[in-house]
Amino acid sequence: MLHHFWKLGILVLCSFSFNLNAQSVSGYIRDAETGETLIQANVLVAGKSTGASTNTAGYYTLPNLSAGTVTLVFSYIGYQKQQKEITLVRGQNLVLNIDLAPEESGLEEVVVVGEEEDVAERASGVTKLDIATITRLPSVLQADVFRSLQLLPGIKSSSDFSSGLYIRGGSPDQTLIQLDRTTVYNPTHVFGFFSTFNPDAIKDVRLYKGAYPAEYGGRLGSVVDIYNKDGNSKSTHGTLSLGILSSRASLEGPYKRGSWMVGLRRSTTEPVLKVLNKSYPDAPDKFYFYDGNAKINLNLSQKDKLFITGYAGQDVLASALDTSSDVNLKYGNLTGSLNWTHIFSPKVFSAITFTASRYFSQPKATFATSEFVRDNNVRELSAKADVEYIPNQVHRVEGGLTFGRMKIGLFDKFNGTPTTTFDLGSLYGAAYIQEKYEPNEHWQFKGGLRANYWGEGKILKIEPRAAADYIYSTNFKVQAAYGRYSQFLTLISNEAFSGFDVWITAENGVKPAYGDQFVLGIKTKPKTGWNLDVEAYYRTMKDLFELDPFLPDAAGLPYNRLFRYGQGYAYGAELFLEKAIGRFNGFFGYTYGLTKRRFPNFNNNEYYSPKHDRTHDVQVVANYDLSKKWVATATFNYATGQAYTEPSGRTYINNPFGTSPFINLGGDVLVVGELNGSRLPAYHRMDIGFTRNGKAFKKYNSELQLQVINAYNRKNIWFYRFDFDQNPVQKLRTNQLPILPNIAYTVKF
Repeated sequence: MLHHFWKLGILVLCSFSFNLNAQSVSGYIRDAETGETLIQANVLVAGKSTGASTNTAGYYTLPNLSAGTVTLVFSYIGYQKQQKEITLVRGQNLVLNIDLAPEESGLEEVVVVGEEEDVAERASGVTKLDIATITRLPSVLQADVFRSLQLLPGIKSSSDFSSGLYIRGGSPDQTLIQLDRTTVYNPTHVFGFFSTFNPDAIKDVRLYKGAYPAEYGGRLGSVVDIYNKDGNSKSTHGTLSLGILSSRASLEGPYKRGSWMVGLRRSTTEPVLKVLNKSYPDAPDKFYFYDGNAKINLNLSQKDKLFITGYAGQDVLASALDTSSDVNLKYGNLTGSLNWTHIFSPKVFSAITFTASRYFSQPKATFATSEFVRDNNVRELSAKADVEYIPNQVHRVEGGLTFGRMKIGLFDKFNGTPTTTFDLGSLYGAAYIQEKYEPNEHWQFKGGLRANYWGEGKILKIEPRAAADYIYSTNFKVQAAYGRYSQFLTLISNEAFSGFDVWITAENGVKPAYGDQFVLGIKTKPKTGWNLDVEAYYRTMKDLFELDPFLPDAAGLPYNRLFRYGQGYAYGAELFLEKAIGRFNGFFGYTYGLTKRRFPNFNNNEYYSPKHDRTHDVQVVANYDLSKKWVATATFNYATGQAYTEPSGRTYINNPFGTSPFINLGGDVLVVGELNGSRLPAYHRMDIGFTRNGKAFKKYNSELQLQVINAYNRKNIWFYRFDFDQNPVQKLRTNQLPILPNIAYTVKF
């Protein structure tokens, strides 16, 4: 079936037509201070509705302009607008690179955005998270990308100890996570406590909460698209941030043909562990994590750029549970990519990307005389080719091909004897084509088609995508979107401890999951400096596959007999109110959401609420500029208590047949109520932070952060434990984070 993708790609390329007599303006929009390209920056022809935005490489095209003098307006959130008057002669294709200066004011470090964003520029279900906002929010250990995303409506967390993204009723494995177009399979540190992405190394974070476009695929729910910094092409700069439990550093600068960037992080828990081991013998003997990002940007010519990026991260734990038991764990990620962009003409932009990704988990545990060893690996290699063609202001066509190979291995041993073992691999391919059509200033349409092919099982999935925007005015827009999505992978996850997570795949006899998404939204600007977004969604999840928990013994069974299949659905509504500018700024988010699952022979074949189902979620983020040096930031979150299954007791059944033939009858039996039929108490927490901007050594910009996590010491329950030896059964609570201080000091040089 892969040859069909080549045919589709040839069709896409052959559909391109070139009007060489028309005038055009194209180029890159960059940060004036660093030379970093700006993603989704805007350019408009003054006095007209004609405009364009930059792609993920920072490149824009304005084709088919009239000959003569025109004024172009360039803008990007947090940067000063720039107007440029140009004169085009007939047939001219002008290359115009623009450098935008960041907003300059005494408050530039603390304003969330420096200018208002027009509603026409806000896409359905898409959120861009500003890196300055991420680093400013109060955080445990240090600033974290995923923890910041969890503050947005429609996104839930499972606990204070998890950075997993539960988006619009989906589990974390239903979100595609990419770093420089490379898939990252388990992006967590500290067993899920926070994510692997160093904010000092990140340029752009873009979240598609649902109904995402055809250029992405492979997940049922959503996309988090992250890009590393290219590196400062003007001068050498760096940052150093010291924290109580972890620290980070970054360095970037120019060289003859381009720029480079390196970012490093490492935990600094060793001194804390030494103190803890004296008073708490159960504390780990050894624990640390590290990660590193690197990127080289090479300007081959005016039309060609080459980007080489890499990431490596690892967690290591050693802990003695008692005198005869211990746990050792090592897990992490490795990724790399090579991306070549080429400008064929002002109207045709291309990108070819080669990626490599590996996730590994190698836990080892000894309990008295028993030993458990696991080696779990995910390896992926891929090649991608994408083309953008912009014939005029009305049409924008994009197409692409992807080919790759994935291998997943799981090898478990108990006392030296293999238990669960499989080594899976598959070739895969994908092709897509999509078009954005803007017939006038009020309507925007985007349609696309994606084909996904999985070699094992010869599975082909066709996925249509469609979206429509009606722009009533610069202050009011209505949006609707639909998409069909499929997923060939699923994650067997321990929500409390991500080091044991295992990825498994569809294969012969194991169907991939699929589902549909529907989104309807309104985006408004009720007054100057304010944005109000409301979105409603409905999504289905069919053929969900997971390991069957009722198998008495999986050893020796064929792979397709290990699974059970289910379905689910989710719906809800989100409200996002933002004050974007001013001394006092921030946002309020509210989500009403419901998600359900159903599996055969489970919960009497009725739908049930998964653990991450929370009916109501409220998020508040507020920033206040106390002075030119001091800024106060506070976050507050309220959520309906999570679902859980409450056991009512335990009984003992004597097996009258001995051990055969009814070997599963007899012994202790747990008596439970309805599956996830109970709720934990409501969750709420407030974090407070103060940031002081100053000078280090009277020369370098510095930032001191003083933060309090869980400021009023709310005892949120993580889970209940039950003591069945007591009558009545005793319920014991395990709480989440207590009140915690955090101090960090950052120097920028």
